[in-house]
Amino acid sequence: MAGRTKRQKRKKLGGIQRRWLVNIVSWVVLLVVVCVFAGALAIASYYYSNMRYSMEAKARATADFFRGYSNLSYNEYYETCVTFTQSFEDKNFMELQFINPDGSVVVSSYGQWSGQQPGTPDITEAVKRQKLTYFSGRNPRTGERIMAVSTPVRYIDGEVIGVLRYVTSLRVADRQILWVVVLAVLIGAVFITLILLSNKFFIRSILDPVLDITATAKRIAAGSYGVQIQKKYDDEIGELVSTINDMSVKIGQAEKTQTEFISSVSHELRTPLTAISGWGETLLTSENLDAETRRGVVIIAREAKRLTGMVEELLEFTRIQDGRFNLNMELLDIESELEDTIFTYQELLRQDGMQLIYNPPEEEIPLVPGDPERLKQVFLNILDNAAKYACDGKTIEVSVFSDTEAATIQFRDHGPGIPDSELPHVKEKFFKGEKHKARGSGIGLAVCDEIVTRSGGTLTIGNAPGGGTLVSVRLPFA
Repeated sequence: MAGRTKRQKRKKLGGIQRRWLVNIVSWVVLLVVVCVFAGALAIASYYYSNMRYSMEAKARATADFFRGYSNLSYNEYYETCVTFTQSFEDKNFMELQFINPDGSVVVSSYGQWSGQQPGTPDITEAVKRQKLTYFSGRNPRTGERIMAVSTPVRYIDGEVIGVLRYVTSLRVADRQILWVVVLAVLIGAVFITLILLSNKFFIRSILDPVLDITATAKRIAAGSYGVQIQKKYDDEIGELVSTINDMSVKIGQAEKTQTEFISSVSHELRTPLTAISGWGETLLTSENLDAETRRGVVIIAREAKRLTGMVEELLEFTRIQDGRFNLNMELLDIESELEDTIFTYQELLRQDGMQLIYNPPEEEIPLVPGDPERLKQVFLNILDNAAKYACDGKTIEVSVFSDTEAATIQFRDHGPGIPDSELPHVKEKFFKGEKHKARGSGIGLAVCDEIVTRSGGTLTIGNAPGGGTLVSVRLPFA
């Protein structure tokens, strides 16, 4: 039971939480992701730019140094390069190379390369364009990510005698940038988590009171007039709670006044209607009435009987409303009770030119718990509705069958049926269909539904295949 309640609660929360996630959290998450991504790109760009600027500055300074030796022979130039690379102080962080114009390494701060060629385009570009060039990418020989800066070295006449190249691995830089990105992602995740938790707490502070208000409003709509909601807040929700509580009290007072009025009027009508019915029946026994007078007395007696039935329904309704409606439950033979009702009503229908067809069960029906008088009242009310609202059909069918759990009595007429728009409301009190001309109080089926429900059964009303109305009364076995 508790699990089902939680599932229902989660289902109810779905709409607002979904909108909250879409409209608020998703945008916050997207903003954080964009900020983390942009921040990572900015950090990487800043880091690589500083490395490139530092290497370019060092390359220009070194190139300026070697311009002072531009009048040396090639051998003297080579010896100067070897001496310079051997004394290179930053060899632990980067490599200094001197490369001849054909792209082969002459000397390196990591040792002589025996004419190997790095194979990166910055060397060719430096020779061709005679200006400082830059390269960042994979080393063609090792596949390692590197950054390189190359600048040409010239003789006095401007001829390029070689290329000065600084190279460094990006492994350490990439690892540091990765750690910065991971840290930014963690900070973003923590921020998103805090946003989720804070917003969830806030949304729960809104949803819980709304759910309580909704549940109470449904109880009020179901008839629990006067029920109150506990006021916990002094904000807009508290004002809404106060309004609904006030509405509930006023509806309860109006309902009580209405019930008392109906009960009072019904009791007041009962006495004169009894007198009218009694005198009408007495006059009909007289042999001194002419045909026209007798016809008038018959109408008086019939209408008095109809009004008496309506008064009885109103009294039943007031008993239900004020809690005085009780059932005298016992185990009974439902088939026998139904047959008694059919026998009573069959002749009345025959007088109105209608046929009542009874289809008995194929096997014996076990006993069911119920109040025999109240269940007869249900059967008579259903048959009376079938006769009133489906008189054009001329035929009413009653069938009884059972399964392993319950007995079912079905009443089928062959009239126009009930409009689909009215089907959900036919058991509501005081509801009367707009298209039906038959008169009534509109509470007969509401009373029937109350009796069947209190007996542990269900009353179902729908349209039958092929036309007409199908009413089913399902009563569980003891």
